[in-house]
Amino acid sequence: MTKRKTSREVLEALTVLTKILEEGGISSARLEAEVFLSYLLGKSRAQLYTLKRKLKEKELLALSDMVKRRLQGEPLAYIIGEKEFWSLKFKVSPACLIPRPETELLVEEVLKLSSSLNGPLKVLDIGTGCGAIAIALAKELPSARIWASERSREALKVAEENVALHQVKDRVFLVEADLFPEEGDFSFIVSNPPYIPTNDIFNLPPEIRDYEPLEALDGGPDGLSVIRRIVEGAGKYLKKEGWLLLEVGYGQAEKVEELFKKAGFQEVSSVRDYAGIKRVVKGRWEGLTR
Repeated sequence: MTKRKTSREVLEALTVLTKILEEGGISSARLEAEVFLSYLLGKSRAQLYTLKRKLKEKELLALSDMVKRRLQGEPLAYIIGEKEFWSLKFKVSPACLIPRPETELLVEEVLKLSSSLNGPLKVLDIGTGCGAIAIALAKELPSARIWASERSREALKVAEENVALHQVKDRVFLVEADLFPEEGDFSFIVSNPPYIPTNDIFNLPPEIRDYEPLEALDGGPDGLSVIRRIVEGAGKYLKKEGWLLLEVGYGQAEKVEELFKKAGFQEVSSVRDYAGIKRVVKGRWEGLTR
């Protein structure tokens, strides 16, 4: 078999896989086909287009199994066990929410605000899941110390793997807690909390509704149950001039801004994501006694 033919066989597999995923209703079929093959072969997506070898039988069998699971609705990230966030790879499992690109906005905003604060930074990431936000911040703020709280022990196990993977064990401290740890005095508190109204859970896409952890999605009757608890309690754990930043759902920003103001936060505002949706609400704590 010529080199050209061998190369074409890898590309041929990519083409066939893309078609199968398209016919199965996968909107980003080409991208997912590349991710599957990249993961299977241990190559970058770009390298697939110059890879000069045939797929082995065991690789074809593994690929067939992964595609079958995907067509049944299982999220790609759970199938391959990893997801990229902030250009970093994170291990994921059904015990934790899959990191989304829009959540990177939380990281961006903390980085923008960090230069305005004096002294060493202490950050709390509430509901850390796989640890994506905490670890991304640790990578960008090498002198910061970051606490990451999570009530799910299974999710904490995944976060622990990621902390070790990214070699930040000396600066990211995992805490099993419902929301807040025992100690406070944080420069930043950030969170991507559950914010989907309970009655809307059923209307989510099946790959979210049927696979991702309900406790990481369900925000109570109006979607703001956990958000209220965080906003009302954050002042006890923030240092003066510290910031609270929360990811919120579509149409929730104005209500959450009011919660911030009622709790005593200043400079309250919302930040839009790349789709134009108000995605992050932030406010500065002045240390007022309530």
